[in-house]
Amino acid sequence: MTSSSDVRAGTRLTLHGAVLGRPGAPVLEGVDLDAVPGGILTVVGPSGCGKSTLLRTLAGLLAPLGGEVTQDGGPLTGPAADRALVFQEDALLPWRTLRANVELPLAIAGLPRAERRERAEGWLARVGLSAHSRHLPHRVSGGQRQRAQLARALAATPRAVLMDEPFGALDAQTRAGMQDLLVEVLRGTGATVVFVTHDVDEALFLGDRVALLGAGRLVAVRDVPRPRERAARDDPARAALRREVLTSLGS
Repeated sequence: MTSSSDVRAGTRLTLHGAVLGRPGAPVLEGVDLDAVPGGILTVVGPSGCGKSTLLRTLAGLLAPLGGEVTQDGGPLTGPAADRALVFQEDALLPWRTLRANVELPLAIAGLPRAERRERAEGWLARVGLSAHSRHLPHRVSGGQRQRAQLARALAATPRAVLMDEPFGALDAQTRAGMQDLLVEVLRGTGATVVFVTHDVDEALFLGDRVALLGAGRLVAVRDVPRPRERAARDDPARAALRREVLTSLGS
């Protein structure tokens, strides 16, 4: 269940005519893309097409080389606490317990010890890690570390969660479980999500919309048919979109 302290209005992240990359080495040009408040935008494309560059630009880690990148209509000028990043590598601090890792952004935000402990324990319970809260990261599985990373990202009630192939290193069964968990724990938080993946079925299961990247540009943005069910993969509209995405990837 989501409490009022877990809910903030999602933010709008927009690129208009954006040129992305590093100085002298643009990767994407002329990008027009809108991540709407509270929605899940998945991003797919072949290796090296700029998926991670796009995400790091939205995180404020890379400045655009041209065009505009905005948050709620104002310039996005750098990292901010209301945009959380989740990577494929779990990035947990190895000397801190899972609970202490989840508490970290809350401590940085200045929350009192009792409040941050309560919130951390609540999020660990929501991702099924209550029994492991005092374990160090090396004592738990890769899937459990990713659950802890998700709890840490959401505990600080970000307005946007930017995810860079977070389940890419997991086995198929664990990955499917993490996808289901992500949808469940995001429900009601209000957070805007941009989720980068190379897995077409993951993109179509998670995304409300899917953005296709390729050949240095944004190829298309498509709405994903609903309901969000694994059995819906065989739905004609979903199957047609899947073929379009695979074609764009050259598969």
